[in-house]
Amino acid sequence: MDFKSKFIANFIDDDRWKYIWNGLGVTLKVTFFAVLLGIAIGVLVAIIRSTHEKNSKSMRMGFGKAVLAILNTICKVYLTVIRGTPVVVQLMIMYYIILADSRNKVLVATLAFGINSGAYVAEIFRSGIMSIDEGQFEAGRSLGFNFVQTMRYIIIPQAFKNVLPALANEFIVLLKETSVVGYVALQDLTKGGDIIRSRTFDAFMPLFGVALIYLIMVLFFTWLVGRLERRLRSSER
Repeated sequence: MDFKSKFIANFIDDDRWKYIWNGLGVTLKVTFFAVLLGIAIGVLVAIIRSTHEKNSKSMRMGFGKAVLAILNTICKVYLTVIRGTPVVVQLMIMYYIILADSRNKVLVATLAFGINSGAYVAEIFRSGIMSIDEGQFEAGRSLGFNFVQTMRYIIIPQAFKNVLPALANEFIVLLKETSVVGYVALQDLTKGGDIIRSRTFDAFMPLFGVALIYLIMVLFFTWLVGRLERRLRSSER
């Protein structure tokens, strides 16, 4: 068979292109919501960890210091467990054990990947917060800001600019990691290509098609982040 015949057999006949299209939608949906969840968890953990590192020695013994120490310990355990176990295992634990009664596979995948991503985002943001000069915290206090306001209006925006390249890389890694959701029978982009392969007995066309789509998405998001970086730099001038 020539290239045209293979293309028609793999994507046009029996509307097999829908496996790719529907799978792409699932991949983007899981990635988008997992990123939002990962950033929310990551920022919270990063604030707790960096606050403990910066202020634990100077804080007086009391309820506040004890709560901060407990939260920091919980965050350390979370980071150790999540970063020390494979994401596929975490996904399967979430699907077969924690949310075994749930029929919403997209929700299960989103939670699994969001919690996993949060551990890496936390370390990215923590390094960004720790890189901010101590004078910025003093500036917030001099303006009458409390701790939350200082973090929200001064520290986090500056930290975000510093960690944007690493954060973008984590997003791209997460996008590609979602290709394992087929382990819980969720039809994503990769699973869609594999279904076509099983129907046509031709692995080359559908799998290379899937790889090409992933490559295009990665190149697009890399270009988008590059533009955002340049815009942020120009706004600082």
